[in-house]
Amino acid sequence: PGNKELEPLKYAKVATAASVSRQKVESCIQGTTSLLSHCLGKGETIAFVLRNVGVFLVEGRRVQMRFYYDFLERMSGKKNLERAAFKVPQLLKMVVSRVIPIASLTFYGRVIIFP
Repeated sequence: PGNKELEPLKYAKVATAASVSRQKVESCIQGTTSLLSHCLGKGETIAFVLRNVGVFLVEGRRVQMRFYYDFLERMSGKKNLERAAFKVPQLLKMVVSRVIPIASLTFYGRVIIFP
């Protein structure tokens, strides 16, 4: 709803930050979105692991983002995170350990993990 403008991805900026060519960035992003689209079209369970951030999980119609604790701590500060978790205990359901097997986050225990 409403007028929302999409801003094109700045491949050159991503390439510079990642120290790779613009062509490689564009190819990786197109390949990833193509695979994601294919998996979603087939109804596959998908775990999109975002390094140093967390796991974006799509299972049927259920979509959730689970964050690594240290990412949330970096974003909000340790004290703020502790206060928020105390006031809103459900927040802890959004946290995932880096060592937990990703498949354990799903109902089916089967998942396609994107690199």
